[in-house]
Amino acid sequence: MSQEANPAPRSLAEALRARDDASLAALLRSRPDLITPVPTDLTQLATRAGTRASVLRALERLDRFALQTAEALAVAPDPASGTALLGLMAGDAGDETVAAALPRALATLREQALVWGDDERLRLVRTARELLAPSPGHPSPTGLGPTVHEATSGMSPGRIQEIVTTAGLASTHDSVSAVTALTSLFTHRKKMAKLLSGAPEGSLEVLSRLVWGPPYGQVTPEPAAHLRWLLDRGLLLPTAPGTVVLPREVALHLRAGRAHREPEPLPPAVEPAATHRPQGVDAAAAGQAHTALATVEELLKDWDEGGPAVLRAGGLSVRDLKRTAVALDAPEPVAAFWVELAYAAGLLASDGEADERYAATPFYDEWLERPPAERWALLAGAWLTATRAPGLVGGRDAKDRTLSALGPGLDRSAAPEVRHRVLTLLAGLPAGAAPTPESILTRLHWERPLRGTAGTPRPGRDTPAEDLRTRLARWALTEAELLGVTGRGALSTQGRALLGAPGPEASDGPGPGGPGPGGRAGASGMPGGGEPGGPGDKLPVHHHRAPASAPALAAAPSAPASLVPLSPAEQAVATATAARLLAPLLPEPLDHVLLQADLTAVAPGPLERPLAEMLGVLADVESKGGATVYRFTPGSVRRALDAGRTAADLHDFLARHSRTPIPQPLAYLIDDVARKHGHLRIGAASAYVRCDDDALLTEILADKRATALRLRRLAPTVLAAQSDPAALLEGLRAMGFAPAAESAEGDVLITRAHAHRTPPRTAPEPVPDGPPPPDGTLLSAAIRAIRAGDLAATAPRKPTGTDPAAGELPRTSAAETLATVQAAVLTGDSLWIGYVNAEGAASQRVIAPIRVEGGFVTAYDHTADEVRTYPLHRITGVAELAEE
Repeated sequence: MSQEANPAPRSLAEALRARDDASLAALLRSRPDLITPVPTDLTQLATRAGTRASVLRALERLDRFALQTAEALAVAPDPASGTALLGLMAGDAGDETVAAALPRALATLREQALVWGDDERLRLVRTARELLAPSPGHPSPTGLGPTVHEATSGMSPGRIQEIVTTAGLASTHDSVSAVTALTSLFTHRKKMAKLLSGAPEGSLEVLSRLVWGPPYGQVTPEPAAHLRWLLDRGLLLPTAPGTVVLPREVALHLRAGRAHREPEPLPPAVEPAATHRPQGVDAAAAGQAHTALATVEELLKDWDEGGPAVLRAGGLSVRDLKRTAVALDAPEPVAAFWVELAYAAGLLASDGEADERYAATPFYDEWLERPPAERWALLAGAWLTATRAPGLVGGRDAKDRTLSALGPGLDRSAAPEVRHRVLTLLAGLPAGAAPTPESILTRLHWERPLRGTAGTPRPGRDTPAEDLRTRLARWALTEAELLGVTGRGALSTQGRALLGAPGPEASDGPGPGGPGPGGRAGASGMPGGGEPGGPGDKLPVHHHRAPASAPALAAAPSAPASLVPLSPAEQAVATATAARLLAPLLPEPLDHVLLQADLTAVAPGPLERPLAEMLGVLADVESKGGATVYRFTPGSVRRALDAGRTAADLHDFLARHSRTPIPQPLAYLIDDVARKHGHLRIGAASAYVRCDDDALLTEILADKRATALRLRRLAPTVLAAQSDPAALLEGLRAMGFAPAAESAEGDVLITRAHAHRTPPRTAPEPVPDGPPPPDGTLLSAAIRAIRAGDLAATAPRKPTGTDPAAGELPRTSAAETLATVQAAVLTGDSLWIGYVNAEGAASQRVIAPIRVEGGFVTAYDHTADEVRTYPLHRITGVAELAEE
């Protein structure tokens, strides 16, 4: 009786039709390609869910065990019973762990619309079966070969009868029954054991080499006796001259019924390598966060007056990257990371000039004015969501071109998801626990075994081959440490906040690999997809009732929730929380330095911004670390004078900010450079030099080093030059003079730092991994439209003499249309109408007429889910819906 009330679906469309709205929403959320564009009805949705591209994308989002379950269904009979599937997964002896995890995997496949049907008639979507089933050109991941029926399809009837007879079976009157009898023998455990017990020495060894795949082997025209024994009994079947295959049924017997050698029902645990005090982790991460801010500032300060040139193909040249690495005192891969991070945060870009160069953006000045914790949070948020992968810099693209920093070809759509997942796994460990990188990589590979193969290095030319997802995870661990998201390898408190996770005190303290600390639950576990992830991942719930005859596939208990990527609004809140948690851990900026007699100044910690900026102009950084050492030189003092400062300003500045008296050598240096500064004036003539001291000009003319400047005296106090003002300025400075540039009006030109900025630029947009996941509003509207379109397409009509053929729009006369619509207004019934709009496009709709007047019918349109008015002359026909 239950079967009559809930008949088994005959197609995927019927299975989708039986789902509730929450289940449909889960499907569309985990497979967003199905909603782009919105299907007209559930039949179109089912068709789209069965296309090759969509199925491949869905398979890529499965975890290892769900994929193994799909692979087992691909080699099982179609349809397969739940008992048969359990046997393929757990084997003849049974495996309680596999049996307990199978309902979860099956629920995932059902939610992803890869499997449909009840537990006694499980059907894998045809495209998925074609992708996963074994074939000569495409071996199955299970290592199984074709069935006896498939392997004997081209064999002569006489040969089939010989095999049946030699195997100890009675001969049959046709090949079909003979193959059936042979299949029954191979699937009968006791009869097969008896048959193999009489195998000659060496036969079982041959079978053992083929049993786990590949199932194909080579034989000579005159095989040995132990091979002939196998061939005569159909334990090996020929597929081509010199090639034999182990039938699937024989392999399953030798495997004790298992489709996989090692089923992996549970995700590998994330193993901690060391455990530190949480306070120590936060302090280490905060120290690295401070270093990250200082590094980004140093990078952009170095590029303030115009950075490296942009390559014709885009990006930094290898030489410029090396120079940047030297300036930052970092390896080139690390320098590439800082450059890419600043670019992702919108702090640097190309200036767009004819001689295009990289420079800081106007947003950089705004960023500098923010508190340090907020500046860090902006960098960390940009890193978490960026699709560019700095680790690819220096590699080769598909056309064997070098990938350059800031250049094209570095976007990898999987990067944000991998970074987020790595941090989520770290959040699942106890506070202060640092995992082993290999356990993280093993867990990620279990969660997405089919993802990340694009961009694999070429053996023999690049590094040892690792799939892209593994390399992204390695880079994520390194970059998180550089940025201060982690400290000593463990996730910091601000790192947890960045994910939107509460602190570890809010958790029950799961063990390694267990659920993360609280957080938001994803509708389908892993970010952006529907694959389950074992402990720590929320599993999809399928609203499908299993019959009482299949207790083995009863619903599995729900797993703990896992963190999923936040929406932009939620990410903004999480970023602000991370900044608030980091702020107390950052060192307070100092307002003083220690001047020393060797023309150096020591900053015992981070300096206040005005002090650091002025000191950066007045002195050169000699060494960095816990204390920064600045050195005063004639060139650095002249730089401060060029910026508009006077000697008195510099003395006053140093007196106010030094905890030690100004050393006499430093005072003499400032006064000596200031006395010479501006004594010479340079302008455009091409260029000229003017000075009140004609003896000084005579000295310049007599100097052989001035020959290249091609100077000549125009007046006792004026020299003209063939060089441009900038070259003349640098040339005289190289000769030991201290000239100052002047404007056309004769005023001294003040050279200020931070002068060059790009036009306003926005941060680069991440490259999405396929269509973006739909939000709740879009999902609700899409489901209403699909339901309404499905109602219009499937609503039963009353049979009439003019009832159209199936699939055609109704056709009635104007009088019949008017009479039927008027009757529906009185009775409140719904009608199926054919309608042609003003553009001539025909459609079918289900409407509930409300009133008819003036040649128009006002009705509630079930298809559009709103009240509309239709001209009667555009209605091609009406049909009454059958009573349910």
